[in-house]
Amino acid sequence: MKSVHEISKLTGVSARTLHHYDAIGLLKPTEKTTAGYRLYDDAALRRLQNILMFRELEFPLKEIQAILDSPRFHPQEAISQQIKLLELKKKHLERLISFAYEIQQKGGYEMDFQAFQKTELQQYADEVKKKWGNTASYEEYQQNTKGKTPEELNAVSGELMDIFKKLGLLRHLPPENEAVQEKVDALQAFISKNYYKCTNEILCGLGQIYVEDERMTRNIDAVGGTGTAQFARQAIVAYCSSK
Repeated sequence: MKSVHEISKLTGVSARTLHHYDAIGLLKPTEKTTAGYRLYDDAALRRLQNILMFRELEFPLKEIQAILDSPRFHPQEAISQQIKLLELKKKHLERLISFAYEIQQKGGYEMDFQAFQKTELQQYADEVKKKWGNTASYEEYQQNTKGKTPEELNAVSGELMDIFKKLGLLRHLPPENEAVQEKVDALQAFISKNYYKCTNEILCGLGQIYVEDERMTRNIDAVGGTGTAQFARQAIVAYCSSK
């Protein structure tokens, strides 16, 4: 675990920025000490790394959050896309540098603005946003949580965790068992009611996140018992396969 001060020293991101990321839900601390100090684990650091990479590529914070919170988000594929975007940005900067040298050598101005074009870079960035940015779901989530107090949001989160707790009690049963599937159905309905419309596609994506995101796995296993996150994923796969 690292403190805000340690994260700031490691990454160059100011404490004020980290506090802002926490306030808007972009990067929540893993836990807080009894004194209220924020602490971040390796999973949080990996998310911060993604945030900083997308910020270098000039993605707005709202779009970064939509991308990282998308059920379809896959870190390995995302880094390949980030590399591609960085290469396109490098290519654009190299054109600008060459153009600037040309102006310098001629001692005047060139009425040529092609070097400023970012068409290829922008097109690829739009493709990335379209692929990962689950915009409709994110906006629905924003609308459903708008105006709610932290206490109300915590209460909703507690109800969600209670579903995982009940799922954990059924780990001895096969994932396709009727009682287990009823809990998955309840999970999907709860997400649709309180966050955003949870289609089978989104539900399957969430199931994957439950086992790939260390914080999610830890939180789910904490309420349902070790292995609950993995069991929930298996039950979700069985649920979606039957539809």
